[in-house]
Amino acid sequence: MTWIITAHTGIPMPTDVIKLSSHRHKLERHDLWLIDRNADMQMLAIYSIKGGVGKTASAINLAAQASLAEQRVLIWDLDPQAATTFYLRNKPRIRGGGVEKLIQGKASLEKTIRDTDMANLDLLPASPESREMDMLLEGHKASRLRKVLKTVSEDYDLIILDCPPGLTTLSKQVFSSVDALLVPVVPTILSMRTLTQLQQYLDDAHIATPVWPFLTLVDRRRKLHQESMTGFREQWPTHLSASIPYASVVEQMGSHQAPLTQFAPRTAAAVAYRNLWEEISKRL
Repeated sequence: MTWIITAHTGIPMPTDVIKLSSHRHKLERHDLWLIDRNADMQMLAIYSIKGGVGKTASAINLAAQASLAEQRVLIWDLDPQAATTFYLRNKPRIRGGGVEKLIQGKASLEKTIRDTDMANLDLLPASPESREMDMLLEGHKASRLRKVLKTVSEDYDLIILDCPPGLTTLSKQVFSSVDALLVPVVPTILSMRTLTQLQQYLDDAHIATPVWPFLTLVDRRRKLHQESMTGFREQWPTHLSASIPYASVVEQMGSHQAPLTQFAPRTAAAVAYRNLWEEISKRL
């Protein structure tokens, strides 16, 4: 049997192009390149063209939920604002040679990767230097980010990338490196418009990485949100059904410098992230 992951659905479909020799290896054929990915280590990106949609909160809370499910998780903060690094109580500093050596594959990841307060959850921090990522990645082959992490691939079951917004050299590297893009979408016209722009960009670039959008900052009291949610679910069959409510407790993560599981595990937002992770884990 032969399969391909389709860009629009993210669902394995029969084809005569690709052969999966075993359940431990996944081959994805894009029009311009072929990647052989070891399925033992999954890599996901929390990404959106638009800022202010809950990327960092989602990255941290999903990583925390995965670690509680006994997954060995590494979260890589790619945003020079270093919000994930701050939330996880680490300094915005890349040890072992800085960003340049990290991208060149010359950094010592053992020195760069930091512990967090949660078991099974480690952090590859960001720093102000992270703004140089686009320049440093110019000229490198697609999926360079995955190659950078090759030396620790056996140490983790899951790697989550917290990505800055925008369409850049870094974002294209992300698209070519991960197993799926998790895209937080606020139920508004502008936010959903950027999701369409993202899919169009992937199609034009012949990048078949699955897109799994999910709703964030949802206020069910607002008629516009309710109407947008209906259209979103009809237009995007690969959407994740769990949605994250707008909640002040999520904003309190900054004060606590911790994921919701550590200070508000029974709140609606924490339960929503747990449900979201369970749904994602079934697709991996």
